[in-house]
Amino acid sequence: MTRHRMSVAAAAAGVLFLAGCGGGGDTGSGSADEAVDYPTRDVSYIVPYGTGGSTDPIGRQYSTLVADELGGTFIVENREGGSATIGTSAVVTAEPDGHTLGLSSNSALVNQPIVQPDLPYQSPEDYQPIIKLADLPTVLTVAADAPWQTIEEFVRYAEEHPGEVRVSVSGARTAPDLSVQELNRVAGVDITTVPFTGGGGEALAALLGGQVEANAGYAPSVRGQVDAGDLRVLGVFYDGTYDVFPDAETFPEAGYDVTLPAAYYTIAPAGLPQDVLDRLVEASEAALASDEFLSFAEENGYIVDPITTDEVAAELEGYRESYEALYEFLGD
Repeated sequence: MTRHRMSVAAAAAGVLFLAGCGGGGDTGSGSADEAVDYPTRDVSYIVPYGTGGSTDPIGRQYSTLVADELGGTFIVENREGGSATIGTSAVVTAEPDGHTLGLSSNSALVNQPIVQPDLPYQSPEDYQPIIKLADLPTVLTVAADAPWQTIEEFVRYAEEHPGEVRVSVSGARTAPDLSVQELNRVAGVDITTVPFTGGGGEALAALLGGQVEANAGYAPSVRGQVDAGDLRVLGVFYDGTYDVFPDAETFPEAGYDVTLPAAYYTIAPAGLPQDVLDRLVEASEAALASDEFLSFAEENGYIVDPITTDEVAAELEGYRESYEALYEFLGD
């Protein structure tokens, strides 16, 4: 069990205790088995990322399938900016009637509140988690002819050459950047991350062009170059087999407890009526279990993990512990 998963388990115990004491939800009546008059109009599903970006499709796939389950209409609204905090804040501050929902991530829900304490949300108590959609692990790739064959060889070289190993990432304090920084913390090395404002494609081009020694990115971006033999997957920042690259070594397997994937969730404003919450959870679980969503996830490198409500809250609290420890290390 990794350090992150241990912290999540501890947080889960606290959340479940509070739920047993009367917390963990609104006081509305009804259950998922009863007829619920919801939705009564179009549901706005806010995606805090740009149209056509790498994250937008998972929100659209989910919202389409949930709308089918509910027999209603979901209108996707892209409200990008502020490292996903603009769209997330719009969801959090909306009327809690179930007609405004949104996609969000562990970065927007946990990382950003740490660095932006003036946001209208700071913890899961400030919004209603519905369901987790999936994880997207960070993958470390190197050139096919790079001298390192294992994670241990790469880390040993970084230890012997402090500051000389450069890893391109899609932006400062993104999940790939934080994964490398966490490796620095755990392994006691000094690997330099090189952020690119042009996103994952620009960061990958830096590796292909020989400007850096490695790239930390996501499977959909690197799979083509790996399959073509131009790049090699050196390791995956995930605790468990990653089916996209099933033969790749993971950092926990190599002895480095570094598992900070990008994780995506659907949330609603706090105070959602219990019958609406139950209906949304039921429909969301059915959507994520559908062949359509599972096929989409497999094609795009996502790991489906449909935990709901209190379990999501516990996971996010666990991420907060991990991020705070990392920022203390970084001196931020």
